[in-house]
Amino acid sequence: METLIILIFIVGYLAIALEHNLKLDKLIPALAMMAILWALVAFGIDSFPNWFDSGAHKLIEGFSSFSSEEKHHLLEETLLHHLGKTAEILFFLLGAMTIVEIIDYFDGFATFKNYIVTKNKKKLLWIFTALAFILSAIIDNLTATIVLITILQKIIDDKNTRLWFAGLIIIAANAGGAWSPIGDVTTTMLWIGKKVTTAKLIEYLVIPALLCMVVPTFIASFMKPFQGEIDTIIVKEDKTTNKYGPIMLYLGLGAIMFVPIFKTVTHLPPYVGMMLSLSVVGVFAEIYSRSQFNISHVVDTDGDDSEGFHSPVHKSLGKIEMPSVLFFFGILMAVAALESLGMLFLGAESLKTIIPNTDVVVMLLGVGSAIVDNVPLVAASMGMFQEPVDSPLWHFVAFAAGTGGSMLIIGSAAGVVAMGMEKIDFFWYFKKISWLAAIGFVVGSIAFMGMRAIL
Repeated sequence: METLIILIFIVGYLAIALEHNLKLDKLIPALAMMAILWALVAFGIDSFPNWFDSGAHKLIEGFSSFSSEEKHHLLEETLLHHLGKTAEILFFLLGAMTIVEIIDYFDGFATFKNYIVTKNKKKLLWIFTALAFILSAIIDNLTATIVLITILQKIIDDKNTRLWFAGLIIIAANAGGAWSPIGDVTTTMLWIGKKVTTAKLIEYLVIPALLCMVVPTFIASFMKPFQGEIDTIIVKEDKTTNKYGPIMLYLGLGAIMFVPIFKTVTHLPPYVGMMLSLSVVGVFAEIYSRSQFNISHVVDTDGDDSEGFHSPVHKSLGKIEMPSVLFFFGILMAVAALESLGMLFLGAESLKTIIPNTDVVVMLLGVGSAIVDNVPLVAASMGMFQEPVDSPLWHFVAFAAGTGGSMLIIGSAAGVVAMGMEKIDFFWYFKKISWLAAIGFVVGSIAFMGMRAIL
């Protein structure tokens, strides 16, 4: 049964990778794979020798001696646990995407666009990667990618050029998220799990993460796609210019930045703070939109005349890329099935036995995070290693898992979102961007080892 489960995962993964060749939206194989894997787990529950406790990050002792009823009860609890953890990420994502769409409703990103006066592709590349690196550490790599690609779509009209920029934004965002406890879900896991502290995480990782972003950007700046100038999108007069745009931009970004503060104060999951932020932004959006309606008797940000009031929140929710959200759900829950059977944990343990050098093991975990979601891999590593808080090992795990995912488009949340927003082809990214991400990963890893020797 285990062999069949792994085989289905591989087939599903290939179907996602060959989306454009099969002319089948990646959402379909992701959801099908998730449902089939959990169905097989349910059918074969009595025959499985191991079960992984995600909360305790270890295998459950004596699972094989459990009764069939106990095993099925444990299956239901585990499925509910993974659904809850996945829902936390998805609702956080939905909240962030809605805030971004509300800002866009008021044409708020035109404020950023107005600051970017250069048409030089090389300069724009450095501006976007620097913003991605900084913003991802503050508002997390997922949200930073959403914000920057939205801005990118307002500035660059050429689809192919935009794909190259999006690829480098993914690398920079994942690098920026690695050195902040709220920058990536895996660093947040290690932080909440009392494996790392904020001060030491920054101390160990800020330089390796910076190099992980700078080196690929430097190499890319000499490549043909970043030579010359771009033709900026012409801003429509009057209709698309909104006096509330700058206010909504700063309010929206401020609301997103408030989320980690809310989490620190209340110790509640980030999605709770994101929902509060969304509600505050929504209130102001409704007020400003109604004011506009009362004055003009027309509500319109898309140039369509209307006789009634249209809620900007409803309109923003209608623009969200739900296929990307569902794809993310399918992938996370499919990987959770493999994790629950202890396959990832046992695989990591075998790797540790075969390769005694922990640095190599952690780097391989980083490469693995490009193929399989980094969340369960970090969870497996938390069960593998017993080092104390702020051990350099934990910081290396944070770096490897956070930046290794850049090597494949579906290897990170930032990549998955960018893939949905820009319809990036899996193999296009693999041919054009993956090698740059791999160079950044290796350079950053070497820099970390050097930092560890000094510190």
